[in-house]
Amino acid sequence: MSTVKAKQSGVFYRRPAPEADPYVREGGHVDPGQTIAVIEAVKTYNPVKSETGGTVTRFLLDDGAQVSPGQEVAEVTD
Repeated sequence: MSTVKAKQSGVFYRRPAPEADPYVREGGHVDPGQTIAVIEAVKTYNPVKSETGGTVTRFLLDDGAQVSPGQEVAEVTD
């Protein structure tokens, strides 16, 4: 298992817009480099990308949570 970590501080969102579907759901497959969430900082939305491929087993943050650089945001299994 590996974890996806935030590269910056801001507000964590699992979907591109409030009415949109999440980038990926728990139990969903991701490819290396795939966007799984965004972090909003100063009105700019920066992608959070999985470095490995596999299944997202769980997200460690809720939508709208504050996140810090290096904080784990999701777990991915091979």
